[in-house]
Amino acid sequence: MSERLQPGDTAPAFTLPDADGTEVSLADHKGRKTIVYFYPAALTPGCTKQACDFTDNLDVLASAGYDVIGVSPDEPAKLAKFRDKENLKVTLVGDPDKKVIEAYGAYGEKKNYGKTYMGVIRSTVVVDEDGKVERALYNVRAAGHVAKIIKDLGI
Repeated sequence: MSERLQPGDTAPAFTLPDADGTEVSLADHKGRKTIVYFYPAALTPGCTKQACDFTDNLDVLASAGYDVIGVSPDEPAKLAKFRDKENLKVTLVGDPDKKVIEAYGAYGEKKNYGKTYMGVIRSTVVVDEDGKVERALYNVRAAGHVAKIIKDLGI
């Protein structure tokens, strides 16, 4: 199980391919606050709800100075299918080897229907303009999470 991030930690740098195979780096967002959220799999009900919520609130977040990046272990082709099917506007990047997911503490033991297994823990990390962790939220719920972030950030 990977170490969870704490406020004040330096957010781990990353460069990952987006749905079109274009490299996206956290460094590209320096000078802006960035919400990096981790979800288990594209095209699943909870992850779709969460991605649609971020898309629906993207203008509100952007006008408050926040960029949003969704990270999953999916390949770019699956991310493109997800984006196109759900008309998503949020930036989605793939981390098939889970190195970034692990670096952010978003991979570990999960329980579902009485079974224990290793997987992506639905998590959200808010990174400030200087690349420091402002907030790190783990085991979040897909439904209502974006509204809670907006409220907690005072947007």
